[in-house]
Amino acid sequence: MSAKGRISRRDLLKGSTQARPFLARPPGVSELTLKGCTRCGACVDSCPETILRLAPDGVMLNPEAGECTFCGRCAESCPETVFADDAPMAHEMGHVMEISARCFVEAGISCMTCRDACPEEAISIKPRVGAPFLPLLDAAACTGCAACSSVCPAGAIDAVRKDLNYA
Repeated sequence: MSAKGRISRRDLLKGSTQARPFLARPPGVSELTLKGCTRCGACVDSCPETILRLAPDGVMLNPEAGECTFCGRCAESCPETVFADDAPMAHEMGHVMEISARCFVEAGISCMTCRDACPEEAISIKPRVGAPFLPLLDAAACTGCAACSSVCPAGAIDAVRKDLNYA
């Protein structure tokens, strides 16, 4: 089953059959460290890109609001141990971006905005005969910064969970 379709054991026993929506988190935040979030808002206030907000279970990244530049100010301002201390994990997201069927290309409209916005060049364009070029996202190259999501005119790029060692 895909990560999008998972429901927790608690929700299943409560009778809820709807999976909770996936919430993107800032760099260095995992399901484990998120438990320490007191929702004080220090990280939200310190974000120069204004892309963080508070969810009921702690800090989250709003991919539609803009691009994460991995500046680290959110981690520096956090009084708790919500953000990973070790260098490799501190600059890694628990998600990657994914292009959905809402993409304008599905409606026959040509658009390359996501490719042009991606700082990692993780999105390439595949030519097709008789149809608009198809955007392809390389999940291995994607940092989850959401630069593509924030500029997508169709709102077709979503954050999806990726498997991390520290989740």
